[in-house]
Amino acid sequence: MTRSFLLAAALMLGCGPALAQRTLSFDAPAVPASGSLAITASQGLQGQSFARIDAASGGALRRAAEAAGFTGRKGSRLDLPGFGGYDRLLVIGTGTGTADAGTMRDVGGSVAQQFARSKTPRVDLVWDGSEPGAASQLAFGAQLGQYRFDRYRTGGEDAAPASTGELVIRSAAGNGAGSDFSSHWQPTANAVAFARDLVTEPANTIYPESFVERVREQARGLPVTIEVLDVPAMQRLGMGSILAVGQGSARPPRMLVIRYNGGRSGDAPVAFVGKGITFDTGGISIKPSSNMWRMKYDMTGAAVASATVLGLAARRAPVNAVAVAALAENMPSGTAGRPGDVITTASGKTYEVMSTDAEGRMVLVDALWYVQRQDKPRAIIDIATLTGSIVTALGPDFAGLFTRDDTLATQLERAGRQSGEQVWRMPLLDSYGPRLASPIADMRNGGGGPGSGTAAWFIGEWVDRATPWAHLDIAGMAWVESGGSATVPAGATAYGVRLLDQWVRDNHEGR
Repeated sequence: MTRSFLLAAALMLGCGPALAQRTLSFDAPAVPASGSLAITASQGLQGQSFARIDAASGGALRRAAEAAGFTGRKGSRLDLPGFGGYDRLLVIGTGTGTADAGTMRDVGGSVAQQFARSKTPRVDLVWDGSEPGAASQLAFGAQLGQYRFDRYRTGGEDAAPASTGELVIRSAAGNGAGSDFSSHWQPTANAVAFARDLVTEPANTIYPESFVERVREQARGLPVTIEVLDVPAMQRLGMGSILAVGQGSARPPRMLVIRYNGGRSGDAPVAFVGKGITFDTGGISIKPSSNMWRMKYDMTGAAVASATVLGLAARRAPVNAVAVAALAENMPSGTAGRPGDVITTASGKTYEVMSTDAEGRMVLVDALWYVQRQDKPRAIIDIATLTGSIVTALGPDFAGLFTRDDTLATQLERAGRQSGEQVWRMPLLDSYGPRLASPIADMRNGGGGPGSGTAAWFIGEWVDRATPWAHLDIAGMAWVESGGSATVPAGATAYGVRLLDQWVRDNHEGR
């Protein structure tokens, strides 16, 4: 598939402005004799391309690897500028055993990142194996890994333009791999980039109203419908909970609903409900000033839910799906809600506010009520940067998974392993309920322990027990301050887009 075809496909599928640096194309698995080349080697320096180049160099490649201590360990790299007839030769270790999809994505991402600043117009990546879908996974990883957000850079080394040449993925699938990638995986990569863009933007540019407009722009040309509830609409519906969170800000809250009907007519949709606090000061229960800047990413759940459904629509997934983004800015002011206030939600349930910094669950409950009333989904997954407690428990390695449904838990755990966005199931006990008892309302919005578990229990009280539901607490997964990985550069991760997309692929497409 030609470079120009892939670029056109990317634009048709809603590629965000910060997504691609190098254009991706596909070809047969030949080893070029010159230029910039990336190959792989498994543990013990095994690999057809490695052996071929080593023989052509009279054993120099193996000697260079041994001198550098490179053995082919998974994720390791041997970078050789000016080696033999090559401008640059990069060898990526794949470890032992058969390479899985995650390894392929990491290889693609690593190559894209290593050549991110290179001025070479073309890089060839050769994959020796014949695994089905390998080329698409390599390209998927490359597109994820080369993400950059440069909108506000004006000078300095970091503002240097990224490479804009070509990355040619050479595999047994040849140029026919381009169709599979552009149809099935590029839309998901675009969705990840869009969510990263939203999360990375500062809170003076992304707030409830502008979030809605960005989604409208991204959805242009896609087979989705968009509904937006403004303050009067939410007042008519009795959504006192999301309104209470947003009442301290000059920027009014919004509830955004995106519907995609790609499945059979009449089939109940899957629903993704995201916390969308575009900035969280904590409200009257104000947070410490240290690192408060991070709270611009407290809308990651809403960005992920929205981007996931847009990605499903872009790849024409055979499923019905709906995303709800509960959008508000949590600010302290003379009009802000207070600890001790009693809130009446759209469902009629009431709660006593123990902390205005427990606002994520407050916006989610009205959104959950609304999607159940309007769409009657077959399953609901809410996703939120909800508690610091989950970060203490799981760190940056797993999202916390809370559910009463064992089947849904198993599905999400499997999708996490396959997508590389892993979850860890946490307890969700009915004994948490009494810990949130209030003397004047149906419950309290916090104050009981464990913090992440009682928060999940609170949210679950607005979900019909007959509906499969899971809560994902992604507080430790939304942002990587430094380092990152082959497919997740430092900054906004958009954790959850790949997980939810994989869950749909595995369990709901074609049903």
